[in-house]
Amino acid sequence: MKVFIKTILNIFDFFTQKKIINEIKSVLNTQSSISLIDVGSHKGEYISSIKKNFHIDKIYGFEPNDEIFNNLNKNFSSDKIQLYNCGVSNKKGEVFLNKNIESSSSSINELNTNSKYYKKKFFLLNFLKLKEVTTKSKIQVVRLDEFMNKNNIKKIDLLKIDTEGFEFNVIKSIGSRINDIKLIHIEHHFDDMIIKNYTLSDIHGYLTNKGFIKLFKIKMKFRKSFEYLYRNKNLQI
Repeated sequence: MKVFIKTILNIFDFFTQKKIINEIKSVLNTQSSISLIDVGSHKGEYISSIKKNFHIDKIYGFEPNDEIFNNLNKNFSSDKIQLYNCGVSNKKGEVFLNKNIESSSSSINELNTNSKYYKKKFFLLNFLKLKEVTTKSKIQVVRLDEFMNKNNIKKIDLLKIDTEGFEFNVIKSIGSRINDIKLIHIEHHFDDMIIKNYTLSDIHGYLTNKGFIKLFKIKMKFRKSFEYLYRNKNLQI
């Protein structure tokens, strides 16, 4: 059951991501190579897609789940791809990662176990109740502005954030270095399965105040989630 559901979702996600990649191409089409910060790299799905569609200058990937990171690092680490086994937040230090049985839904945020969406989703993925839905693991988190400064990163063409309800904290971690990022790609969940203290309007207001405009949005099939692209209108592309 779990494998079948994941397979169907992966098929639909492939076509969704293809539309997003085409939009990114239309914006960055004059560049010979691009740089990417990938927050929430998971198993490298996004890195793989970017590699297939662009010449790479540099990729910086962040994945806090140590079990997932080991395979990610083995499969993708190279001179042009630097991977980090940590998360990103507006406050650096130690936090707990909630590692869920569906690894792509792992988050620093807690799950709302009273949510109808939670009950439906994890009934399908764990209907025999053979595993704990969530286990906790202590992780390190860093700020992106400090990371960019430490690594002497002048500009980033694309910042992708997929952190299951923690996106706004990641955005705020960029600080004033947000002026040096051309495109931001975020995923936002409208269901109540993940407990978060912000709304999409908070993210939109923050980004527009920083000089970004919303370019594109698309709904993910069978989920109350959308993906968005924002472009820095003050940075020449």
